[in-house]
Amino acid sequence: MSLLNKEQIEENLQGLNNWFISEKVIKKKLNFNSYMDSIRFINQIAIKAEESNHHPDMIIGYCEIEISFTSHDKGGVTFDCIHMAKFVESIL
Repeated sequence: MSLLNKEQIEENLQGLNNWFISEKVIKKKLNFNSYMDSIRFINQIAIKAEESNHHPDMIIGYCEIEISFTSHDKGGVTFDCIHMAKFVESIL
């Protein structure tokens, strides 16, 4: 899958809440009501990431997660990243 340019990324992120581009990744910060809610979220993401073979980077804090997607192979954002961002939105 080919890399998306900045305009393509911005267009595909429209309608997705609070996602932003940072260098060659798309990111979002999430807040949860409890630590265990955040762990349940991570588990759902892990299952989908394995199925899709497209894994996020996550920074986990107390009731907060920063999730980012990039293609480690391609060195930037692809449609796979956008699809995963849409999945994240669908389970929130």
